[in-house]
Amino acid sequence: MRPWRAEAFGPTIEPYPSRFVWFGTDLVFDAFTFAFRNTEHGMFQAHAYPFDATTSTFIVECNEQTWRRAGLEGLSEEENIAFCQRLFADELRGHRLLSNRSVWLSFLSVKNESWHDGNVVLLGDAVHTAHFSIGSGTKLAMEDSVALANAFVRHGDAIDAALAEYEMARQPVVERFQEAARESARYFENVARYAGFHPMQFAFNLLTRSGRISYTNLMLRDPYFTRQLDSWFAGNADGRVSGLAAIAPPPIFARLRLPGLELPNRVAQAPRREAATDGVPERDGHDRLVDAARSGGGLVLSGVVAVAPDGRVTPRTPGLYADAQAEAWSNVVADVHEAGARIAVQLGHAGRRGSVRPREQGIDLPLRQGGWPLMSASALPYTAASQVPREMTADDMAAGREAFATAAARAAACGFDALLVHLGHGYLLHSFLSPLSNRREDDYGGPLANRMRFPLEVFDAVRDAWPRERLLGASVSATDWSRRGSDVDEAVTLARALHERGCGLVHVVAGQAVPESRPDYRRGFLTPFSDRIRSDAGVATLVGGYMTTADELNTVVGAGRADLCILDTPELGLVTGVEPEVRR
Repeated sequence: MRPWRAEAFGPTIEPYPSRFVWFGTDLVFDAFTFAFRNTEHGMFQAHAYPFDATTSTFIVECNEQTWRRAGLEGLSEEENIAFCQRLFADELRGHRLLSNRSVWLSFLSVKNESWHDGNVVLLGDAVHTAHFSIGSGTKLAMEDSVALANAFVRHGDAIDAALAEYEMARQPVVERFQEAARESARYFENVARYAGFHPMQFAFNLLTRSGRISYTNLMLRDPYFTRQLDSWFAGNADGRVSGLAAIAPPPIFARLRLPGLELPNRVAQAPRREAATDGVPERDGHDRLVDAARSGGGLVLSGVVAVAPDGRVTPRTPGLYADAQAEAWSNVVADVHEAGARIAVQLGHAGRRGSVRPREQGIDLPLRQGGWPLMSASALPYTAASQVPREMTADDMAAGREAFATAAARAAACGFDALLVHLGHGYLLHSFLSPLSNRREDDYGGPLANRMRFPLEVFDAVRDAWPRERLLGASVSATDWSRRGSDVDEAVTLARALHERGCGLVHVVAGQAVPESRPDYRRGFLTPFSDRIRSDAGVATLVGGYMTTADELNTVVGAGRADLCILDTPELGLVTGVEPEVRR
């Protein structure tokens, strides 16, 4: 029916980038069971669950690359059965796989703009599908049927009204379920990333993959498991060989050891509101940082601190390019330490986003008077109303490297515990990294290796000026959220290069390379990027993204998706991962 009336229903059918084959087995599993097998070809996983009193369903899945490397394309069902029986012999325990006349398929995600046309209505798999890894097909179809019947009970013969209510009631529920199913499918597409995890963390990561189960939810379902997780996590954090602790706090209260920095917990806080005169932090900015330290987090993260007068975003941006500024920052650091926390400074240069009014007056609005010249990777203004920056010359780049190094030396003298070089949010260094703002035709433009050159040179200069015994990190933009912009694959490449140069922590941020980007802001929106960068680049990550509860932080940290999380605390003026004023 859906294909016959495609114009009315507006179907979208998206194949997922994995392959699966569907069997039965005469082994009866007592619960939904996952099995993983890492082979020379890649990772295979089995999804098995009881079907009736004598048989179970047994689905084998892998990503496209693994399927091709294993030579499974074109095999008969008998050959596929033999291959999968050998692969999962330990789990099958001598039992056999049963034919279901199945071949390797790609799962099809089905969505429809409209669920009815006249008196013809779709429900179940005809109108929506959700990946089998969350076991939802029959449940969703039954709930559709109940909702449809209830709508007719309420509206009687008013067919249009009943069908409209049916769609309005079910569509939002199904969309949320499909998004959770997509997250679950992405997990299995990339599960090889977690092959090196300890079994306890691997299991927790698996259970929380779709976002529908969290740390607290799992604690209610299986308190013994969460106690074991806490025990392993705390023991691992303390360096115990067994990885176990007799009495253990939740993951966010476990100690964190980074290269050059030890923190008592995994909570960071990051007040961002600018409060400075001539680059000197004012009392309000000082107090916000100290209040954040008193809230109990292990690390306080400054906003962007300019390395030069022309590197300020607004006249209110603090700096570290003069002695008076260093003196004020020394007082901030001392008071944060007295409050019981450690503090990290983010050094940056506004580039083409500079010389604008304080953000309470508007977003990226050029100063009416008192502005300063701007520079960037290319002579492209940030907005149509922005000042056109000059394209940086070799002399400009040499001066920029020196400015970052000098500011880093000042930060060290102030007593900062850690330093992050800011490489995101459309500022100067990000303008080199993003192909949207870098149109250079020399050795600093074009392919990613060239676009990374100047930011990496700056990082190297900071590394040479910063004490080796203290943590050095970077704030990295995971995506430009714009067509033809930089994406998470490039962010992973950059994070690897930084890690090789001594970067011990990547603070994951996103967007703002260009004002017309299409961000996807929601709770935890940065966590998938952090997960990818942490796993693929092998570097510790700090992540925010509108996380406001201990449950959210415990889920992210416990599952190994980040090492440190920013707690969004509105009463302290704290925000995470994106500058809150830039929400178009």
